[in-house]
Amino acid sequence: MTEPDAKATAAVLDRLAATLAARRGADPSESYTARLLARGMDKCAQKLGEEAVETVIEAIRLDAGTGSPAKLASESADLLYHLLAVWTAAGLDPEQVWAELARREGLSGLDEKAGRKG
Repeated sequence: MTEPDAKATAAVLDRLAATLAARRGADPSESYTARLLARGMDKCAQKLGEEAVETVIEAIRLDAGTGSPAKLASESADLLYHLLAVWTAAGLDPEQVWAELARREGLSGLDEKAGRKG
């Protein structure tokens, strides 16, 4: 596997989140993102669900030997974009998610799940 360049790191999610935030309230005729956000949370969540299903299908195809890593990467990118759209529609700052992920770092998944019960 080759080393990614600076533009192909997880920092792209922060840049994408900033772009989505900037498009909130923009002219829906000028941007897919503005149009999606103008349609509200229901549409954003619907698109997220569709992309999640498409990502699952590609993962299954890859596992069965009929898919490709490139197609799974493409569907995964669509999924992440639409997840960020849901966060934007909800007014959720990605930093809140990053902080939660950081909080969980190093925890056993079983311990983390057990800590949520109650």
